[in-house]
Amino acid sequence: MKILAFELSTEACSVALWVDGEVRERYDIAPRRHAELALPWAEALLAEAGIARSQLDAIAVGRGPGAFTGVRLGVAIAQGIALALDRPAVPVSTLAALAMRAVLLGAGEGASVLAAIDARMNEVYAARYALTTEHGALWPQPTSDEQVLPPDAVTLPEHGDAWFGVGTGFGALGGVLQSRLPSDWRAVDAEALPHAADVVRLAHIALLRGESVSPEKLEPAYLRNQVALTLVEQQARRASRS
Repeated sequence: MKILAFELSTEACSVALWVDGEVRERYDIAPRRHAELALPWAEALLAEAGIARSQLDAIAVGRGPGAFTGVRLGVAIAQGIALALDRPAVPVSTLAALAMRAVLLGAGEGASVLAAIDARMNEVYAARYALTTEHGALWPQPTSDEQVLPPDAVTLPEHGDAWFGVGTGFGALGGVLQSRLPSDWRAVDAEALPHAADVVRLAHIALLRGESVSPEKLEPAYLRNQVALTLVEQQARRASRS
């Protein structure tokens, strides 16, 4: 199976290619350069692997939540390629892909993960997961809905001896979320960002599950109804918090 994946939902830009279990990735922290880098990186990965676009079986994308512009760009690129090739699309939660970063902290099967992304405007995107094994690989099973909310409103377990935290949401607003964690949390990486390498791994399992969609049905997940608050709304919010 051959899958091309894009993850453009945060300041990190990454593209990955799955070829029969082998993963190749291009990744960089590149704010505002996603549109410039994504397609050339995809072409470079295909060339390195000796794969033509026509040999791809599916196109995957981190569908958010995340930055509005990046999420929309990633979905548009994946949708365009999938339509052109008449291939299925595989939307992958950006928070689920981020949860896979907990493996680097020592998380394994049975571990619980809180993934959180700095959503700006004094909020974070957050969701909880349990790591399970499926088709011989770890899979983050969601144990909560994806939410956008202030970091001091994120629900936390009373004890964290089996919990890991990943994502920039832990460092948002001076580390409010991280400061609220029980002292027995296993580990936290407040700088972790989602990778296309994890998107493509989760897309492979999703394909085995039969969870792809037709390209025209590929949709972003924003969570926030408003992309940006007006100046008046921002002032009102600041006043309500003072």
